[in-house]
Amino acid sequence: MNQPRTPLTPAPVSRAFGSDNWAGVHPEVMAALAAANVDHAPAYGGDAWTASFDELAKRLFGEDTEAFPVFNGTGANVLSLQAALPRWGAVICAQSAHIFFDETGAPEKTGGLKLLPVQTPDGKLTPELVAQEAWGWGNPHRAQPLAISIAQVTETGTCYTPDEIRALADYAHERGMLLHVDGSRLCNAAAHLGVSLADITSNVGVDLLSLGGTKNGLMGAEAVVVLRPGSTPGMPFLRKINLQLASKMRFVSAQLLALYEGELWRESASHANAMAARLAEGIEALAANGNDVRIAYPVESNAVFAVIPPEIAEQARAKYTFADWPSGEHVRRLMCAFDTTPEDVDGLLAALAG
Repeated sequence: MNQPRTPLTPAPVSRAFGSDNWAGVHPEVMAALAAANVDHAPAYGGDAWTASFDELAKRLFGEDTEAFPVFNGTGANVLSLQAALPRWGAVICAQSAHIFFDETGAPEKTGGLKLLPVQTPDGKLTPELVAQEAWGWGNPHRAQPLAISIAQVTETGTCYTPDEIRALADYAHERGMLLHVDGSRLCNAAAHLGVSLADITSNVGVDLLSLGGTKNGLMGAEAVVVLRPGSTPGMPFLRKINLQLASKMRFVSAQLLALYEGELWRESASHANAMAARLAEGIEALAANGNDVRIAYPVESNAVFAVIPPEIAEQARAKYTFADWPSGEHVRRLMCAFDTTPEDVDGLLAALAG
């Protein structure tokens, strides 16, 4: 005999600075999901929402753009690079890059790609740094460097300017390589720089983009955006092989439409950035008053990296969550999200002050 279900007890309401992934779903996105949950619609991308997102991507990035909604950022990165490169291809990236440090070898194990990491001072590649690994073409004993991948924003919270991206794109194209952008926080970069999404992608020579969404208020939706026509001929097949083809794709596309069709992407990212700036200013004020904390990297997005001694970190963690970061001794990452409030920030600052 079936037993009655025990009602789930909601977890206590809490605010955290562990990651922007910890935030919930933006109410407008939730409404868009509910609106898409009507009647029947063709599966596997044959629906009106996916067609609308494809048209939207062309308006955002250029008429030759192709957009492929996927489930998550790692899937977008692996799929885009695997589709663009042959089996002998290698990808030059920063040693701190998500594809190298945080994806459990997925580009290599699933994508069959060799990664060539380069040490950087601030998470950003330059043509001079890329040159350390951009060699050996035609040598059968070396994986062929055929792509550069950069993260926007980087894993230290810094942003590439349009000129910096253009320099990397020119360097890549002159050598027969392509430029990929891991844009999981592309919105935060565009908001910080005060530019359009195209100004830091298609307008400056980027060939492939992993377009983020989950870190900016979506339930779970990203997209591979192909900016150079013909650069990913196997994409429709590889998306299925890599487990990234949603049967009920309308619910993925509806989220992306809700975020990118208007200004929600910029509003949410700008708010998260502003909360990070408020937090950084507060930490600088604590340091000026003799508190043993300091900012570790320039704050250019919704991430604050701060050096916080263990005893201060322990007392703050009695109320708030944040991550230890491997880029230096006692470096902590404090992430703000679209729903972080000034009261959240001030509460954390009070906890750091003791």
